[in-house]
Amino acid sequence: MARELVAMALRFLREYVRASDLGVAAAVLFVCSAARSRLSSRPGEPMLWPVVGIIPTLFAHLAIGDVYDWGAAVLSRCRGTFPYRGTWGGGSSGVITSVPANVEHVLKANFDNYPKGPYYRERFAELLGDGIFNADGDSWRAQRKAASAEMHSARFLQFSAATIQRLVRGRLVPLLETLSERGHSVDLQDVLLRFAFDNICAAAFGVEAGCLADGLPDVPFARAFERATELSLTRFYTPPFIWKPKRLLGVGSERALVDAARAVREFAERTVADRRAELRKVGDLAGRCDLLSRLMSSSPPPADADAGPAAGYSDEFLRDFCISFILAGRDTSSVALTWFFWLLASHPDVEARVLDDIARSGGGDVGAMDYLHAALTESMRLYPPVPVDFKEALEDDVLPDGTPVRARQRVIYFTCAMGRDKATWGPDCLMFRPERWLNKSGAFAGGAESPYKYVVFNAGPRLCVGKRFAYTQMKTVAAAVLARFRVEVVPGQEVKPKLNTTLYMKNGLMVRFVAREQRHELGHPVPAAADLAGGCSLH
Repeated sequence: MARELVAMALRFLREYVRASDLGVAAAVLFVCSAARSRLSSRPGEPMLWPVVGIIPTLFAHLAIGDVYDWGAAVLSRCRGTFPYRGTWGGGSSGVITSVPANVEHVLKANFDNYPKGPYYRERFAELLGDGIFNADGDSWRAQRKAASAEMHSARFLQFSAATIQRLVRGRLVPLLETLSERGHSVDLQDVLLRFAFDNICAAAFGVEAGCLADGLPDVPFARAFERATELSLTRFYTPPFIWKPKRLLGVGSERALVDAARAVREFAERTVADRRAELRKVGDLAGRCDLLSRLMSSSPPPADADAGPAAGYSDEFLRDFCISFILAGRDTSSVALTWFFWLLASHPDVEARVLDDIARSGGGDVGAMDYLHAALTESMRLYPPVPVDFKEALEDDVLPDGTPVRARQRVIYFTCAMGRDKATWGPDCLMFRPERWLNKSGAFAGGAESPYKYVVFNAGPRLCVGKRFAYTQMKTVAAAVLARFRVEVVPGQEVKPKLNTTLYMKNGLMVRFVAREQRHELGHPVPAAADLAGGCSLH
């Protein structure tokens, strides 16, 4: 079994890491620490290999596509927590947990001891800069205050809902109707990613990206954004003594990352500069409701040290903030919807109830669609858009289950395993059952669950400020598609997750859209003045 795991791990490594990198790493690491490494810890815990720690076992399971099932099984055997060690010299060690009490301790009770930390920030520095996803301390607090104030305002909520509706009616539905009429199959994940990118660019920057334009064109900004995200991820499983010299020399994957991240930043910087020019020309941005315009029109909170109240937010602040916003909104909701449609295709009883929910609401009031809300929530329990997350300890600590954590170690909370834990969700934890989120009258009652059992949107002070935005987007898209089409998954596909910060389907999801005989048209007309590129009459 051990030989098989090593063989699978090597095949996986060949796909993601250059052979020359592996050769250098193997030689240096073996000399330095092979003699001191131990093969395993307590019974039930994963094998810790010489030099490379848990990495071969992890990659072997990634290669066969069962890493999340494997992780859940290991955590179950270890009562929810076990220590891990990555490659020697990789700077990664700590504990992996799925215990809600431990997660609450890290995300709330001892929050100040568990920031994102320099390990995370350094790996995403080129793409995210000092944006909210990559920030800690006063910088994070200032950005969160700004995000919460704007994203929870009635003005932004109405604008974003109107933008979503317009994209659905003007771009998404016509595309699916054409595919349906021609009997063509399409990668649903790609379509949803394109929709989400168009939507998030309109909400964040007030610009139209055009990913869903006729012919589904290649969009340089979208391509650069995806490339930069994937290349940033490689730093998490490549030892620093490999990727840091490559960054210094400007070669290989590090050169590609710099180029992709530069393209993203330049697009954001041009958009910020154009909006600054518009502000100087017309005197205000009252006619715009996108996030960039709202932030540019407001004064920074007192904690922001980059600019005084008279100057407003700096261009760098706005650039990094909006790039983080796009990262949060593009991948997570579209990936969540892809898994949702895949699950629905094999659960016709759930699909029937969702259709009843859409019909009762008149097809337009997504806020009234409690069963759809529950079905999406249940889908994300089993397939969370962000399958793992972590924080870095500033000082030595002990988790509630007695596990010690040393300073600079990471606590990884395995979100995917948390949603599949029998102790938390009962013996039917692997079943797709939206009813678990409803009360006796059929209303959504998810708020009764501890947020530390269900950390899909994070929890504690870092609870996702875009949660409402995400649900609105997902429910609007799901209702529009299901009211008009039956989504048929093309048989014979291998559906498994991809190694990424987001739970992409590795091979996408090929589907066909079959028009329903009886359709439920979406209600609630969109205000004509709410132009897709940012115009706003909502005050």
